[in-house]
Amino acid sequence: MRIGFIGLGVMGAPMARHLAAAGHEIVTVLNRSPLPADLEAVVVASAAEVASRSEVVITMLPDTPDVERVLFGKDGVAEGISAGTLVIDMSSVSPIATERFAAKLRKAGAGYLDAPVSGGEVGAKAASLTIMVGGPKIEFERALPIFETLGKNITLIGERNGAGQTCKIANQIIVALNIEAVAEALVFASKAGCDPATVRTALMGGFASSRVLEVHGERMISRSFAPGFRIRLHQKDLGLALESARALGVALPNTATAQELMNACSAREGGADADHSSLVRALEALSGHELSNERV
Repeated sequence: MRIGFIGLGVMGAPMARHLAAAGHEIVTVLNRSPLPADLEAVVVASAAEVASRSEVVITMLPDTPDVERVLFGKDGVAEGISAGTLVIDMSSVSPIATERFAAKLRKAGAGYLDAPVSGGEVGAKAASLTIMVGGPKIEFERALPIFETLGKNITLIGERNGAGQTCKIANQIIVALNIEAVAEALVFASKAGCDPATVRTALMGGFASSRVLEVHGERMISRSFAPGFRIRLHQKDLGLALESARALGVALPNTATAQELMNACSAREGGADADHSSLVRALEALSGHELSNERV
């Protein structure tokens, strides 16, 4: 299959490699990221040309405006799309905008799936991503072999476009609040005079155990804040959560608090590009205590 892939960043590059290794021909346009040396791909001049030469077009981009520009801007995908082309947006973007994007492309006869992912760079490289899909079942089934090349846990959330993005936002809410809870607990225990590493080990054997405590708790204690998943991207996702919640009339008070803590971390020099586990720094600042300090 000839697959157009737009967005060869930290996540997109390994995903495109897996598709090429599976025998698909990759067509791409270069924007912010160069062509990886180990990726065989046909490089064309515009997103419109990617669309005109592809059966399926995948976008993997940072934010909603990026997706809108690539799809509908000058020389965008919409200008090169033909009836029967399937567009799959695997970015994490607004569910509200996703419905609008899908409606516009369907008028041109194209199919559209929103299929955001969870698993980060590690999951992209290992082809073990969780993929949450919104769109018609017939289009999901057409795309399933592609998804199976990229991930392990693949779910059609609903046949309405935007359902995949809604599920991804729910995922990001849960992860953010878990990070915030782990950070609070470790700062509390540390300032009370306990060794946070010992506390973490004890908690890993009980009901408080989680992947966030395991992975991000260790990052907090060891001060290993190289991304991972950049805090600015999680900020963006929580912003989408709050935007959608306003539209739905849903209260997300703890999500708003987690976003404010991330905002505080991002305000530090280099903070926006640190791992999202660095949220602990905001709680440390509020408490006047760092986990690396000597115990009382």
